[in-house]
Amino acid sequence: MRIASWNVNSLTVRLPHLVQWLQSFAPDVVGLQETKLDDPRFPDDALAALGYRSVFCGQKTYNGVAILARDRPIGEVQYGIPGFEDEQKRVIAATVGDVRVVNLYVVNGQDVGTEKYAYKLRWLEAVRAWLAEELQRHPRMVVLGDFNIAPDARDVHDPTLWNEGHILTSAAEREALVRLQALGLHDAFRLHSEEAGIFSWWDYRQAAFRRNLGLRIDLTLVSDALRAQAVESGIDREPRTWERPSDHAPAWVRLAG
Repeated sequence: MRIASWNVNSLTVRLPHLVQWLQSFAPDVVGLQETKLDDPRFPDDALAALGYRSVFCGQKTYNGVAILARDRPIGEVQYGIPGFEDEQKRVIAATVGDVRVVNLYVVNGQDVGTEKYAYKLRWLEAVRAWLAEELQRHPRMVVLGDFNIAPDARDVHDPTLWNEGHILTSAAEREALVRLQALGLHDAFRLHSEEAGIFSWWDYRQAAFRRNLGLRIDLTLVSDALRAQAVESGIDREPRTWERPSDHAPAWVRLAG
């Protein structure tokens, strides 16, 4: 089973890219973030024509998440973080086959010290508390998405610029990610590579993609029960080269068996 995560930065704009990528890369399960459309406008029929079932939770203009699965049933769908009041559509979880897939569009946080930054840290703690319980019920779990956190210095193009006082790389954000992983979740990319300079997001400005001025903020985390089955992982840069691309590239992991 190949499971991928992609922040499409508007599914309305990027639907042709998604269709092309589903046909060429052929993932079995995909978590989408920043679909930026309300549920009645979700292109369920277009994706079904490609063999993908969809569950989704969106809102106009901002946020929005979805899970797609090819030739596999989707069940036990959860929208949002249980017990956490939040109007933003950032979380969807579902069981696909025998794997629990949790798709997160983590809060950006704006700047360190702002109200939005404090909200990001509260949100991450709510996710951690929820997943601690969820893992008891669903030990075979993949948590994926746009985390808006670069785990360490290898995951940024300039560690001096992207330091521990900067949004997306601040000490508190990274510590929140460490606490989440301490539940028994493993960064699939780092199971297979220690290489620095492999990124999943590049700003549209300053020719950042061409110059590889990026960050690795799109992650696939596998639970203890799936760690041995996570035999391959990576980031597919190809869609970032297409015309009018998302600023993110898909991250993926392949589970054997």
